[in-house]
Amino acid sequence: MKLSSGTTIITNGTLIDGTGKPPIRDSALVIRDGRIAYAGPVRGAPQVEPDATRIDARGGTIMPGLVEAHFHPTYVNVAQLEDLDIKYPVEYVTLLAAANAKLALECGYTAARSGGSLFNIDVWLKKAIENDICPGPRLAASGREICGVGGMMDWNPDFRKVGMEGLVMLVNGPDEARAAVRKLLKDGVEWVKTYPTGDAATPDANDHHTLCMTFDEMHAVVGTAHNHKLKVTGHCRATEGIKNALKAGYDTLEHASFIDDEGLEMLLKRDVPVVPALQFEWASIKRGPEFGHPQKVIDAHQETLEGGAESARRILKAGGRLGMGGDYGFAWNPHGDYAKELTFFVKYVGFSPLEVITCATRTGAEIMGRGKEFGTLEAGKLADILVVDGDVAADISVLEDRSRFIAVMQGGIVKAGQMMRGER
Repeated sequence: MKLSSGTTIITNGTLIDGTGKPPIRDSALVIRDGRIAYAGPVRGAPQVEPDATRIDARGGTIMPGLVEAHFHPTYVNVAQLEDLDIKYPVEYVTLLAAANAKLALECGYTAARSGGSLFNIDVWLKKAIENDICPGPRLAASGREICGVGGMMDWNPDFRKVGMEGLVMLVNGPDEARAAVRKLLKDGVEWVKTYPTGDAATPDANDHHTLCMTFDEMHAVVGTAHNHKLKVTGHCRATEGIKNALKAGYDTLEHASFIDDEGLEMLLKRDVPVVPALQFEWASIKRGPEFGHPQKVIDAHQETLEGGAESARRILKAGGRLGMGGDYGFAWNPHGDYAKELTFFVKYVGFSPLEVITCATRTGAEIMGRGKEFGTLEAGKLADILVVDGDVAADISVLEDRSRFIAVMQGGIVKAGQMMRGER
């Protein structure tokens, strides 16, 4: 991905640097050749060349680009489980994934970690973005997912051999788990996504308190992945599944909905980040009935929401790390609504806007393994910047309105926002 050349200075805004420090009023951010040279009070800013590009933040906010830490680029208007794999042909899904990546960037997300992808589309999408073939977030790819036979993603009856082969590899025992990771390695992934537990969406056989993989399978996945320098994450709702993942050596947890005291202690000891993805649960409860979700599914989502919110509060209060994002691409939780997760964590879960912004920037970059490159506004880092016409620290819901983005920048280059559209 190209970097800008020359100097750009952004002024007349409040700077939120993503580290959790208090906002800096009347600030300046200086970019030189695609990297941050200075971020702080305007009175301490270095002199810039007369021909430097100048961006007026209009009294708004200068902050790091957002990181979507659980991105499904190939999920498109999913209304039922089968839609994950067989609704569209893979050629069309590839085009839709590129459109979703462009949309995410326009929504202020300059980086994203895939949480699972049809075939290995996200691997090639990452290459296309990095080579400036199409716009999108800096991407960490995960390709197909892994679930135990009979688990929540094994929806297809044995008499009908169609569906899910493109999204999920079903494993039965440690040897098959190792083989699945090796296939993903050949595909070129960075992350291995697994399903240690079930979900509210599959209440009959694999609900949110059910295990979908054995510890031996999970341990085999981690051992093989780590041998090849890949990272492992997992859909972990059930309490025992959370602890199994931590014992097995998982690098992150998705959801961690029902963590107990023992699990929290294990999590903190290993400093494993969690991506709760709670807006999905809220959307499932509020909009599920219009899509025909039975009451037992709605009730299970309600339990998951309450448990997940409490788990997130406990993790952050105890000093743990949380990333923001998750499961967009469903009919009731569509792409483009990414920032609703941030608002939800402030209004429902009770986090402060600065806490949520730190989760959505610095921690997201750390989850991607790129915390030294971006995620905060610090000298030397890539100039992945979001300039917003509004006070984000006072009202985080401003981030839901992409029409208020003055500039979305990657490496100092404006990629989206009013400046890209020629607006003043």
